Amino acid sequence: MKPKKARTAREKLSLRQTIRREILAWFWVALIFLLVNGAVGQARVIPSGSMQDTLLIGDHLIMSRIGYDAGIPFTNLHVPLWRNPKRQQIVIFRPVIRGETSDVIKRVIGLPGETVDIRSGSIWINGARLAEKYTVGRTEPADPSQYRAGFENRANVFPYKVPENCYFVMGDNRENSLDSRYVGCIPRENIIGTPVLIYMSIDAPSGWDSGEIKERALAYLSALVHPSEIRWRRLFHIF
Repeated sequence: MKPKKARTAREKLSLRQTIRREILAWFWVALIFLLVNGAVGQARVIPSGSMQDTLLIGDHLIMSRIGYDAGIPFTNLHVPLWRNPKRQQIVIFRPVIRGETSDVIKRVIGLPGETVDIRSGSIWINGARLAEKYTVGRTEPADPSQYRAGFENRANVFPYKVPENCYFVMGDNRENSLDSRYVGCIPRENIIGTPVLIYMSIDAPSGWDSGEIKERALAYLSALVHPSEIRWRRLFHIF
């Protein structure tokens, strides 16, 4: 029989090797997740009603960044890629309003170099009326008293020509959306992706409009206790 001390030493060595392998394996899993999360896709939650009825408060989205943007983990560095948004495509972009940190989701209406006009309750692109079946409320220019200060390229006069490398975006809920009518076009470098799938949708309270953590936690808990608060028909909707 082998000495007890020798067996104990080998067992300790084997245990340390097993732990190191586990740590290394989890390290690679975490690294791959961060790279995928930074360059391929991310999750987003809809906090406001500006995109109703296309997107509702409490919708949970998977956002694709493929071709649009690549982010470096643990930093605020982003690199715009080769894809550019198309008209009427829903996009997610970094905020242009100073002090705000949450990403924004809107629909692309005007492309770089195009002339956007708002009249007769409709959008006109280069003189042609844009057909829109997804809007809620009447489409009108923004109230000048509500313009955000500091945005010289805001669309406060129509017709409005969209600058190069910029996109005119609007919310589908036209009477309740802080969009390009107020803050001007969105630079291409701010656009980071497009939604591809609704993976969860909770009948959320209005408190989510302000992004309150407490209200969100209570909504998740309530959905667990009351499954009827989950909008089952919206799950796995693909854009």
